[in-house]
Amino acid sequence: MYIYKEEDIRHADETAVKHGTSMTKLMDCAGKGIFNQLQPYINKTDHILILAGTGNNGGDGIVLASYLAQAGFSVELTFPLGEAKSQTAIHHLEHYQRAPYTVANFSTRKDYKETVIVDALLGIGVSLPLRQNVTKIVQWCNKRDSLKIAIDLPTGLVANHGIIGEEVFDADHTFTLHGAKPSAFLMPSSTYYGEIHAVDIGLPQTSLTQTISQQTVQAGFSKRPFGAHKGNFGTGLLIAGTDEMPGSVTLSSIGAIRTGIGKLLVGTTKHASSIVANFVPEATFSFQIREILAQNRLPSTVQTIAIGPGLDDENEVKQTIDTLWETNKTLILDAGALLPRDNWYRKAPTILTPHPGEFSRLIGVDTETIQANRIELAKVFSTKHKLFLILKGTYTTVAFPNGEVFINRTGNDALAKGGSGDVLTGMLLGMLHNTKSVEDAVRNAVYIHGLCADDWKKDAATHTMVASDFQYLLPKVMHSLE
Repeated sequence: MYIYKEEDIRHADETAVKHGTSMTKLMDCAGKGIFNQLQPYINKTDHILILAGTGNNGGDGIVLASYLAQAGFSVELTFPLGEAKSQTAIHHLEHYQRAPYTVANFSTRKDYKETVIVDALLGIGVSLPLRQNVTKIVQWCNKRDSLKIAIDLPTGLVANHGIIGEEVFDADHTFTLHGAKPSAFLMPSSTYYGEIHAVDIGLPQTSLTQTISQQTVQAGFSKRPFGAHKGNFGTGLLIAGTDEMPGSVTLSSIGAIRTGIGKLLVGTTKHASSIVANFVPEATFSFQIREILAQNRLPSTVQTIAIGPGLDDENEVKQTIDTLWETNKTLILDAGALLPRDNWYRKAPTILTPHPGEFSRLIGVDTETIQANRIELAKVFSTKHKLFLILKGTYTTVAFPNGEVFINRTGNDALAKGGSGDVLTGMLLGMLHNTKSVEDAVRNAVYIHGLCADDWKKDAATHTMVASDFQYLLPKVMHSLE
């Protein structure tokens, strides 16, 4: 699913018109596409009430009403905000009335007995706050015990950020045109979209922002050759854990070893290593990792380094990172290693994995603003500093240095447990040795991390999952993809 900002959609429409596709045709494609995808959720016994606005979103509602009526559905088209004003919408309304189908007057006092409400009121052109008359209509809709359908985006939301109005149409399904809008994956706006369906309207897909697909993940894995040995799958170094927090390094080690790394070297304390060894006996350990790095004695076989989980000595961590910064190794920074820097540039790939609170400390923006604008903020930070950014949370956002952004739709509240992020760090370390590129490793780790939680949810309550369950979930989920 591709994702477009408001200005991108307008540009796509204008480009299509310049190349000979009329707005009338585009609107017909939109209405017909919604009709085709809506049918599995409705039946001929439903009474469908369409609330059409005065602009092009209302026009999409008019076309939908026409296709529904032609197919024998019980449909009632209304204009709660006044007559259609868009010339394209007027054209389709005239066609609708010549059919001949009628337009009903709308009143919140009328007993409609509808079973489906379609919100075609405002679309992407809205600005907040809503006018009072629109707010009252949305309030009326939300009180109705009906299946609620939104066209493009629910009324009360805007396309580009997650800030919401006083009242928002609480959709069960949203049919987005050409592609989803950023607010479908931002907070708190995403909670009002319901299930999201992208409707193809015949325009080429050009967005650099899209969701991660299973097909992309499967294509990203490297083929493991017959007769391979551990050296074929590389050596990774994990610097993590303290005597007080041995669990973090243990969980990261599980993530790395279960996602295909050949050899895992763990730089931690002796006490923490005794815990790790119980769960990952395949790991080897180093207890003087700072000295080894300072003296440039890191084994040449180490290709990737992850640092951060369970580390709490900021000065020591900063010194270690400064040393690592000069290496040519792919570097993953998480948790205690996510410290602000004046210069983020490295020749070798760098991957950051902050949650919103950690990202807030890096860029000096409050978490509420980050959640409402996380796609754009992640993209700006990643492209500016030429690094890979994984902004964790609901709809984890993955930003690449070249401006591409990927939104992850796997995962659920089962991941809302301490240690889940530590596992992801280890998975990134492992995936870097089991995929075709850094880009594939980042996408695959994030997608599979969430997929494990989805697999757990099939058979158990989400709140019962703990991070150590990845030990058993990863082999099963990885097998399902392979």
